[in-house]
Amino acid sequence: MSSFDPAGKPVTDTWLHFAGMAGSGMSALAQFHAFGGGFATGSDRSFDQGERADIRARLEGLGIVAVPQDGSFLGAGGSGRRCDAVVVSTAVEDKVPDVRAAREAGIPILHRSELLAHYVAAHRTIAVTGTSGKSTVTAMVYSLLRGAGRHPALLTGGAVEELIAEGHIGNAFYPASATDPAATLLVIEADESDGSVVRYHPWLGVVLNLGLDHKEPAEILDMFRIFRAQIQDGFLRGDQPELAELGGPETVFGLDEGPGLRARDLQPTDTGTRFTVEGVPFSLPVPGRHNVANAVAALAACRRAGVPLEEMVEPLAGFRGVSRRFQSVGRRRDVEVIDDFAHNPDKIAASLETAAARTTGRVLAVFQPHGFGPTRFLRDALVAAFAAGLREQDSLWLPEIFFAGGTVERTISSADLVADLADRGVDARFCALREDLPQQLATAASAGDLILVMGARDPSLTAFCGDVLEAL
Repeated sequence: MSSFDPAGKPVTDTWLHFAGMAGSGMSALAQFHAFGGGFATGSDRSFDQGERADIRARLEGLGIVAVPQDGSFLGAGGSGRRCDAVVVSTAVEDKVPDVRAAREAGIPILHRSELLAHYVAAHRTIAVTGTSGKSTVTAMVYSLLRGAGRHPALLTGGAVEELIAEGHIGNAFYPASATDPAATLLVIEADESDGSVVRYHPWLGVVLNLGLDHKEPAEILDMFRIFRAQIQDGFLRGDQPELAELGGPETVFGLDEGPGLRARDLQPTDTGTRFTVEGVPFSLPVPGRHNVANAVAALAACRRAGVPLEEMVEPLAGFRGVSRRFQSVGRRRDVEVIDDFAHNPDKIAASLETAAARTTGRVLAVFQPHGFGPTRFLRDALVAAFAAGLREQDSLWLPEIFFAGGTVERTISSADLVADLADRGVDARFCALREDLPQQLATAASAGDLILVMGARDPSLTAFCGDVLEAL
């Protein structure tokens, strides 16, 4: 833990430097600090390479000072001012110049989860965790509370389209009307992938599900147990049997019959699903049965926060979704291109199921694995998910594993997954040069097909989807 206490001085007198500021979690915290009147500086390797200009411009628009990632941030505060702490994520290694400079200057290093834990403790926080659906449920809770006039704050990993439309990055917000943090509802995404979920003591905790992701389910369940014990007031969980020990029937939410809050009478529509909860009819404008499960989790959390179901009908019907969560990029030649964040087996299975239900033709899937370590860990489960989720007429392309930098062992390739899938009879193809793939997809696609692009971490995947659309 850092020697710096975020609560030790007023935020308006605090200077925080964010190393790796372009990342979704880090940019959210930098914005939150700036929204509160604090002075923020930040650096990112992508900024130095001329990338992520849109993110940089929006951060600078809030008064955040972007500097090169070379240790020079020490002078960014002007004469006589000293940085209070450098905030880092797990992805920021000790060899990064800003981290080295901070250690040499005796400036505390603060993990992003420590700063988030401070915000959680200072507000009436709803923390959402689980191995799938966290970003979507967090966005839904925020949008439902906002639509019901509760003026919530937000800290999350996925960009909320509602906020993007208002000119924000979309992963953080603090309402101007909030003058008392202790009375302000803050909605956060609590991450289990780096173990930071165990640092949070929220007012209300929500555990959505348990599956294989960055860690084994048994290890993740141990973290959920700790998280459950630290919740101050209320707890809610999905109806998965593996989560039963965390809370009784009164804490449950899910689909169809069973205890707790339930979505029933599911009826697919052209854009989403209609369903009822305790006799109240809802319309969800994003597709997939998994998103109905996400919606009922959000409804349960907001009702626990005092919002009647009837007040959430209109806000849910207006939900705009989250960036890169089964997001339609466009349609050409009667072929739709979908951009999706799916990267673990459960998310991939849900995306493939939703894609198959959405199209009358084939699903032409693209999956870019991220990280050599995660790909090694998930190899067998990823192969199983694609083998089960792709139909006989569908095809899959895999570009090479996305490498975000750092020290890694490159002992696996996407070509290894393709070989495994070929052994199971799946039409899977390795594409060594991703820039060749848009034309390959355009040549393969026929009217009625759907091109589904999946992958995490790589900020260029949305632009790649645009390239696919252009090739069509």
